[in-house]
Amino acid sequence: MACWQARRFSETLFSLPWKTKHYAGICYLILAIHLTSQPVSAKPSSLKEITDGNWEEILSGEWMIEFFAPWCPACQQLQPVWNEFADWGEDMGVNIAKVDVTEQPGLSGRFIITSLPTIYHCKDGVFRKYQGARTKDDFLSFIDEQKWQAIEPVSSWFGPSSFLMNSMSALFKLSMFIRRCHNYLTEQLGIPVWGSYVIFGLATLFSGLALGLILVFIADFVFPSRRFSSSDYYQKKQTMDQARLIQRQEEEHEADGEEDDDEEEEEEDGDQDEVWRRRRRGSPEGRPEPKGQASFPDEALRKRVVGNREEEEEEDT
Repeated sequence: MACWQARRFSETLFSLPWKTKHYAGICYLILAIHLTSQPVSAKPSSLKEITDGNWEEILSGEWMIEFFAPWCPACQQLQPVWNEFADWGEDMGVNIAKVDVTEQPGLSGRFIITSLPTIYHCKDGVFRKYQGARTKDDFLSFIDEQKWQAIEPVSSWFGPSSFLMNSMSALFKLSMFIRRCHNYLTEQLGIPVWGSYVIFGLATLFSGLALGLILVFIADFVFPSRRFSSSDYYQKKQTMDQARLIQRQEEEHEADGEEDDDEEEEEEDGDQDEVWRRRRRGSPEGRPEPKGQASFPDEALRKRVVGNREEEEEEDT
């Protein structure tokens, strides 16, 4: 608009007389000074900010992304250079972005940020880690000469959209949540540090037990045991139980029979011992009789009988 006004004023100036041109030249100079002294509207920043909510935008197009932290001295030194590089992004057809890892811990875990600042180049969802010098000219040549093609891309297993990195992102978010809870317990509620550790330890223990039970139930439901899932399992089990019961009863019966035989043998042995004792004993009182007198009653009876017969024979004669 200012250029158009100056051009219109110059055309009018040359069409006027000399004196009028003199005064008009002075007016033109005053107008030029006035126009140059007017504040120029600032150019909107081309540097974009990536968060957990819009990070999927970098999967399409070409991007250069800086991961930084406000407290990092190297990041503070790089920030002016990165802002200048962002001003060239629109002309080169590349999007320049930044990520604050202190505010976006999920993205820090998703990209496995281990040092600051870290710069990634992304072309249609393929990520490469920038390892070159960190000046504006180096950044421009890296994009203009396509030096990123010489860098090996990040494996799909470790890509930010993979399942592994999604899990890592959730883990980093959880760690940040625990840290904030710890700060709240110690700073706001006044709980000692060791008390906060005890609370988190108990919470971890009970949550681990609950998670283990849930996983066991899921495993039993998804992968049931074959022996329990078989239709004739319970029939086989019942048959085996009956066979064991019968075998046990037979063993007990055999054991009882052996005990009876042993008792009978013991009784027979006892009878034989009793007979043997009775034979060894000479009198009812259990005292042994002297030798030669064991058959005394029989011999006396025999002598009496023989003597009576002899007396009868003498009488008959």
